[in-house]
Amino acid sequence: MKLSVPGRAAATAVAVTVLASTALLTTGTAVGAAPARDSAPTVTLAAAPDLPLANVKAHLTQLQSIATANGGNRAHGRTGYRASLDYVKAKLDAAGFTTTIQQFTASSRTGYNLIADWPGGDTNQVIMAGSHLDSVTAGAGINDNGSGSAAVLEIALAVSRAQYQPTKHLRFGWWGAEELGMVGSKYYVNNLSSANRSRVKGYLNFDMIGSPNPGYFVYDDDPTIEQTFKDYYAGIGVATEIETEGDGRSDHAPFKNVGIPVGGLFSGADYIKTAAQATKWGGTSGLAFDRCYHSSCDTTANINDTALDRNSDAAAYAVWKLSE
Repeated sequence: MKLSVPGRAAATAVAVTVLASTALLTTGTAVGAAPARDSAPTVTLAAAPDLPLANVKAHLTQLQSIATANGGNRAHGRTGYRASLDYVKAKLDAAGFTTTIQQFTASSRTGYNLIADWPGGDTNQVIMAGSHLDSVTAGAGINDNGSGSAAVLEIALAVSRAQYQPTKHLRFGWWGAEELGMVGSKYYVNNLSSANRSRVKGYLNFDMIGSPNPGYFVYDDDPTIEQTFKDYYAGIGVATEIETEGDGRSDHAPFKNVGIPVGGLFSGADYIKTAAQATKWGGTSGLAFDRCYHSSCDTTANINDTALDRNSDAAAYAVWKLSE
């Protein structure tokens, strides 16, 4: 996640029934609507894979190794970034995705986005999940944002393993130069035609989801996407809060700015965990959610496994549910 800038708005398969308000899909159809009864309507969670935590962590280990071999970071315009992109692309190509590399320039250095499309589904109804792949120059960026990048990669690989054939078309993105002001995602959105923008029915953003002193924050930008995540967490008994720390500071912003519905998850950066939050989620009050935010200590040691596991599975659930 990028720093604030002055002037910028600072499961094996899950099949759980939970009490929740009826949600609407991006198509406008009701999810789990039931006849009026004495109790609240129920929402049945869609079958989605339980992502193996070991797989997500293996991707993080690879990103750490890449950073270590390339000056200690994976920042825009540096060899560690391109090596990170090549690692992700090779996994996706082997899994049957159609991959595209977009090239752009920022701060006099060449940057890259990686886009991966899963064959099939209605290309007039695209559900997209993404994360930024670059780190800051100070460190390897394993929580920020290896965590989101690894989860999105493992979701894509799970789609391939399941040979999932949703009604909607699935697309995944890994963005460059987010730390310079969401440059890569802005480039992607700005180069979509108006027709192609209208085809994207939802963009899900995952930027920092394994913070060592974690919170469970859900974006409140689009009510349908927000409720989808809340349903998942209600199903596993985890309380959530609305995400405010990262408003306008990550790659959902360019999508939102052109009217594309957005949502996502966040486990916290340099804001301080309150006593009430520590009571709710565990961890330590009075300390940052991620004390290594944008620092050299953002390594594989800077990850909370429980948060990474829960958030990765929640992300997979939302991809399945919103694309079915």
